[in-house]
Amino acid sequence: MMLSLTAPTRRRLLWLSLFTLAMAQLEAAVVVYLRNIYYPDGFEFPLAIIYDRMAAIEIGREAATVLMFFALAKLYSANDRWRQYAAFLWAFGLWDILYYVWLWIMLGWPSSLLDIDVLFLIPLPWIGPVLAPIIISLVMMGAAWAIFSLRDHDRTILVTRPEWGITVGGAVALIALFMSDATAVVAGAMPRPFHWLLFGLFLLLPLIAAWRAYRRSRQ
Repeated sequence: MMLSLTAPTRRRLLWLSLFTLAMAQLEAAVVVYLRNIYYPDGFEFPLAIIYDRMAAIEIGREAATVLMFFALAKLYSANDRWRQYAAFLWAFGLWDILYYVWLWIMLGWPSSLLDIDVLFLIPLPWIGPVLAPIIISLVMMGAAWAIFSLRDHDRTILVTRPEWGITVGGAVALIALFMSDATAVVAGAMPRPFHWLLFGLFLLLPLIAAWRAYRRSRQ
């Protein structure tokens, strides 16, 4: 069982969550406008690719969104890098979940968590079912909660180099999995069935490493 959060941390998380709620609404609204313009008959694969200039603008918007979360995390805690890291994980994870909630409210989409989406565009399009990023987001939020609880109880967070390596390696492998269909989808082909077995493996190994680090740090 995780350690509890202090009242100041809970209050900060509330404000952080309110920010992500509003940010997700803005992001979803932009996507609603784009789909009405470029996909008036419905957002379905194979996709008609947005032309180069608009694609570049979209990539810039996504990069700006990530930068905003980095800045927000820095403002959350000026001196504690672990709290900054946790704030980024919490905000990004919750934002991604709420983004799909807002899309469903505005568009009635996704109709299923297994609907395929273009998840991200940097450095190549990420393709996968909506459920996959939601699972990752929940893991990110769980990790953030664990970090906050450790820091609230003045625990030193102890992560070994192999654990960092497994975590980073798992993240890179997941990104590669999402981008594995990018070339085909850009060319107008249907995406292949999502490889849930690899997804589970690439996510499970970092989870095991993180749990070991948490238990060590809690003692």
